[in-house]
Amino acid sequence: VIKGANLPWRSGPQVWHKNMMNPRDGLIQSLHCSQQELAPAGSSQKHGHQNPALLYVLEGEGYDIHDGKRYEWSAGDLVLVTPGCVHQHFNALKDRPARVLIMKAKPLHIFMGLAYQGFVEKAPKEAVPGWENFKPLHGSFLEQLEKEKKNE
Repeated sequence: VIKGANLPWRSGPQVWHKNMMNPRDGLIQSLHCSQQELAPAGSSQKHGHQNPALLYVLEGEGYDIHDGKRYEWSAGDLVLVTPGCVHQHFNALKDRPARVLIMKAKPLHIFMGLAYQGFVEKAPKEAVPGWENFKPLHGSFLEQLEKEKKNE
């Protein structure tokens, strides 16, 4: 069991990442799994890669742009990013984060020499106005709101 609460978030200020399972950890050589959290109204980098990726939406609402076409998503949806697709993730909510679980066979693609990944735009370096101090929490945003209500 990999305890997500024990793993650090990195990056920011609009998009945060947490590696859940990486081949360098020595657990498994064929899968890479991470969480991504988008700050309220935040966006990710615009990029493409040779490996397909699955994004399972854990919480929030947003959309992806894949090769210029917009795809809406919300909690419980599964988003497929096809190989070579230039894509970017966006949080449509202005008052709460969106969190996705990303699963990909990237290590197998690297082994086969299909390691290309390119960035069209890097992730924004400026925070969304009003969310300059945003940092992802351990556990869901809704769980944190429930705890705050109980403490009032």
